[in-house]
Amino acid sequence: MLTELLQQRGIRDPDVLRVMGDTPRHLFVPESLREFSYDDHPVAIGYGATISQPYIVAVMTTMLRLTPAHRVLEIGTGSGYQAAILSQLAAQVYTVEIVPELAQSAEEILRELGYTNVAVRSGDGNLGWPEEAPFDRIILTAAPEEIPETLIDQLAPGGRLVAPVGIKTDQDLLVLDKGADGSIQTRKAGSVLFIPMQRSGS
Repeated sequence: MLTELLQQRGIRDPDVLRVMGDTPRHLFVPESLREFSYDDHPVAIGYGATISQPYIVAVMTTMLRLTPAHRVLEIGTGSGYQAAILSQLAAQVYTVEIVPELAQSAEEILRELGYTNVAVRSGDGNLGWPEEAPFDRIILTAAPEEIPETLIDQLAPGGRLVAPVGIKTDQDLLVLDKGADGSIQTRKAGSVLFIPMQRSGS
């Protein structure tokens, strides 16, 4: 049913449709809310965080244009669902979550479900994961007011970053491409609504 829903909404990438159809989204949602797991809207997962609606997950994953050789950095692990999707399309996923409890629970469920190519870190996503940089792809699942320069620096030449950017209800989904020479090109890909990206101490 999820695959049919995504196809009806214009998702065409067969690999994205396959992995989203294969991934048990309900296991990444609190038990009390599992009846809503496959509805096309966000679901609260505690600590002010949500698991993004399936359509947005599919759109952002498609925009990354992943290959099996890519190393991906995700900022905002949340429940671990987006990382699970990415892990089936890329070589390695590094994901950073600012809420320690969410990082721990995501790491546990990812391990239990056998997603062995995902590394989870509890920390400030604005800092990225410098010792594992550069990354072929970077995805943000919370909205900064501006894309942190630190993350752009950690993007490999030829790499792509996809992120919601803006304040509160005025956010754009941005696609940032870094050229082989380090040049940056950014385009808007629609309006979105994500929770604000946090900083340590805020």
